[in-house]
Amino acid sequence: MQSHVTANGLRIAVDDQGPRGAPALLMIMGLGMQLIGWPQGLVDALTARDLRVVRFDNRDIGLSQHLDSLGLPHVGWASLKHFLHLPVRSPYTLADMARDALGVMDALELRRAHVWGASMGGMIAQHLADQAPERVQSLTLMMTTTGARHLPGPSWPVRQALLARPPRRDEATLQKHFAALYRLIGSPAYPAPEGWLEARVVESLRRSDHPQGMLRQLMAVVADDDRTPLVTRVTAPALVIHGEADPLVPVAAGRHLARHLRQVQTDFIPGMGHDLPEALWPRFAERVAALVHGAGAA
Repeated sequence: MQSHVTANGLRIAVDDQGPRGAPALLMIMGLGMQLIGWPQGLVDALTARDLRVVRFDNRDIGLSQHLDSLGLPHVGWASLKHFLHLPVRSPYTLADMARDALGVMDALELRRAHVWGASMGGMIAQHLADQAPERVQSLTLMMTTTGARHLPGPSWPVRQALLARPPRRDEATLQKHFAALYRLIGSPAYPAPEGWLEARVVESLRRSDHPQGMLRQLMAVVADDDRTPLVTRVTAPALVIHGEADPLVPVAAGRHLARHLRQVQTDFIPGMGHDLPEALWPRFAERVAALVHGAGAA
């Protein structure tokens, strides 16, 4: 059921599915992605395993509150400063976004929850686990990173694709642009069926198209410090899921993350890139459900 709640002073769009008495799984999506970035089929696989699944749009994206009054950041200048190891200022921080997630829990009266974050959502989840360790029962970190400076970054073709801007913002042009990007960073061993990515892009665009919010979210990622010291403080049982063929956040980042967590299981998947292939939904759901129910029993 989709609705809006007030979280951390912002209007946040929330989707809440599954049995109310089941363990709550708070799912945090990545950069510029809406809650529908978690496919309904994956949600169904999780609720079938006795989980209450809570998805939400991060601030500044989707149907959550947009923060255009904060202005547009200069991404090129910020990227140069980041490269030179100079401080970067952002309109808001990943820690602020973690407080949004905590506010969603408060609004839904969830005293504790299991948290699953993907990509930027995994970075937010790291902050959430550090801010409120007593509220996080388990932590699934997927295709994400601590942000340590020595870790490899995106491949050169991916960097070029990320910096490219569509020549127009009509639906057909954006559909082609984003489908090509998602195909580039996707899983070589689990390619999306013909037309599937295009349909997902159109669904997302028609729900909400807000590129300004994505730029401010990107600035929050660039401005964040190395989270390795934070990760070492996490006491919740954790699961790291990472594709061995991820060209956006290389698998070295997932391995580094796992080495710094106290209680950790890992699932490094050959042929998986930076996406959620349908063929792997049962595998994801089984691993996450096992972690959640195991942590609950403990």
